[in-house]
This record gives sequence, structure tokens and C-alpha cells, in this order.
Amino acid sequence: MKAQRDLPDLNLPATPAEAFSTGVLPSQALREAIARGEITADPAIAEPQIQPASLDLRLGEIAYRVRASFLPGRRASVRQKVEELAMHRIDLSAGAVLEKDCVYVAPLLEGLKLPATTAAIANPKSSTGRLDVFARLITDYGDEFDQVGQGYAGPLWVEIAPRSFSILVRAGSRLMQLRLKRGTPRRTDIGLRRLHQSVGLVDDAAGPADIKEGLLALTVDAVGMGGSGIIGYRAKMHAGLVDLDRVDEYEPLDFWEPLHARRQRDIILDPNDFHILASKEAVTVPLDHAAEMVAYDTLVGEFRVHYAGFFDPGFGHDEMGGHGTRAVLEVRSHEVPFVIEDGQVVGRLHYERLTGMPDKLYGVAIGSSYQRQGLSLSKQFKR
Repeated sequence: MKAQRDLPDLNLPATPAEAFSTGVLPSQALREAIARGEITADPAIAEPQIQPASLDLRLGEIAYRVRASFLPGRRASVRQKVEELAMHRIDLSAGAVLEKDCVYVAPLLEGLKLPATTAAIANPKSSTGRLDVFARLITDYGDEFDQVGQGYAGPLWVEIAPRSFSILVRAGSRLMQLRLKRGTPRRTDIGLRRLHQSVGLVDDAAGPADIKEGLLALTVDAVGMGGSGIIGYRAKMHAGLVDLDRVDEYEPLDFWEPLHARRQRDIILDPNDFHILASKEAVTVPLDHAAEMVAYDTLVGEFRVHYAGFFDPGFGHDEMGGHGTRAVLEVRSHEVPFVIEDGQVVGRLHYERLTGMPDKLYGVAIGSSYQRQGLSLSKQFKR
């Protein structure tokens, strides 16, 4: 296929487009779902929205400032709840500011008409999470954020709550991404260990791979593995406005305070602060798998890690010959100050097989922003 010839030479096996009946849909299967009308959009979906194992979702032309976050529940549509809770309507056609510490709800340009065997899950895009913008998908009659049940037919909405910075968005801005899944393949420790032995899902910088309940642990770097002595960034309290559609635009020090390694090899999280940190491990996602950072676990600490949870096929496969990319962690403490120490487990990755090999991979060849990242801020900031 022409798309295969455009890929970097990563020794892609000759895999059929649909090798398995269950799993996450790859890029070419997403195109087929669009052609069948299972994913709808007006205007039509553009090719750059189609990622190796996910679809970027676009804001529509309006947003609503609402009194509070909500789920519609099984008795209401999203629009019915918006009419009940909206304070005012905002025109996004020429761009508008969404202010920090406020909650907004906006319809997306995409909708779904899923088959009975297909479900979906959503997450903020990486740049959205790194700006501390809380973005969650809402569906009609839904009682969970970011989860779309099998056979769902209806519109998609997004709740947007900027936490650290006010943001400028416009119709067409892409804050969220969606994965489609067929069936519910089991996750097991044995299966994940075999995959790690075959591919090397993480390097051994933090010791042997920690696998539990079919999930792979990631630990935090509190010493500064890059040699700069900087182990993270803390968002400044009263910084300026960030235009989400700008790239390489803003001076980092106008918005962020660098965090330096401490003799104690730890980081103190204050519940009022938002932190950008990095994993000790270099992560790899096999070409026929996708990964997701699962929700935080209060058993390991009162903090939330990684708003943007999707890792695409090819993440960590460097076209220049490297192997593995460190995960950037968006960290916020809950309720009380909390100390995390170097090497402490802060999150776990769930790896899922694709139904087939994607015809595009994460990396610079398709414009991915974070393939060779170390400790990286969002793409809006100068490198």
C-alpha cells in the first residue's frame, strides 16, 4: 500500500489490515468506520485527525459556560442538562477565551453510530493535559465520563475546565482523542510479560519491569536523569493566556517554574500546584499495540497522574535508531501535601492489541510532537 511506503523503515511485518476480530481499531480501520458512517462529522474528517490508533476530535462553533460539571445520567441528553445549567453561550467561530477555574461544555463536530460490538474511550490530547486543561467526553444518557458504550448512536460533547492557565480556542481546535474498540480482550500478567520479553516495553533504568493485574508500572524521576538537574516544572499561579493552536510560541519561564533535584531525592506536591514530571523508564509501544495510562490509584498516594492517557503504536520507536521514550507525567496532589520519592510507582500502563497493523505510526513522519521527548512541556512552548 502507498501508506506503507511512506512509513519510516521500522521492519513492519506484512500484517493484514484486520488480523484479529477484537482489539483497538488502527488508522485504516478508522477510515473504514468513517466511510461506513459509524463516525460522522460536519465538516468532513481530515486525514491529520486520524492517528495510528485514535481520532482527534474537534470543537464545534459554540461553547457554554456552565455552573458545574455534570453527567446527564440515563434520563437526560447532554443538551437537556446544558439548558438547565448554562450561564451563557460563547461563539467559538472566531476564537474565544476559556478562563481558568471555570467549567465549559461544547458540542464536538464528530458524532457516532457504533455497531453493537464496538465501544469507544476518550482522553485529552497530550498537549491538552500538559496545560492542565481538564477535558472529558460526555455522551447522551451517559453515567461515565470518557466511556462510550457499544452501539452508541448520538452526538459527542466535551467538558473543558482550564486549571492553571486561561486558554484561547476556536471552532476546529482539537483537545480530545477517541479510540474505538471491538470486544473486550482479557489482560493478564502472563500476556504482558511475554510482550515485554519480546519487545522490551520499558528499559531497565528503574530495575525489572513491575507487572501487576496486567498493568505495567511507571516510576517517577526525582534526580534528573538528563543531567541538567531539572526534574520538572511547576505551573505559575498568575501566568498569561495560551492559544492552543499555536506551536513553539511562548517562553517557558513566563508560565513555568523549573524544579531542581533535592538532596532528599523527592518532590513535595502541594494540592494547589500542577507539576510536569517524567518517568524514569523509557517506554516503548509495539507497532501492533496501543497503550493507555490508567486512572490513579489511591493505594499508592493521594495524587492524580497523566490526564492525557493514550500512547500510540510506534511511541518510543525512534526513526533515528533510539529505542524508548520517557513518559511525561502531569501530576496534581489531592487535598493534602504529598511527598513522592525517586523511583516511586506513580502510574500503570495498559497495553492493548490492535485489530491489525496501522498504516501510520507515531513519530515525526506524521507530525507527532513528543517522540524523542525527555522532560517536555506542551508544544505551545519554545523548546
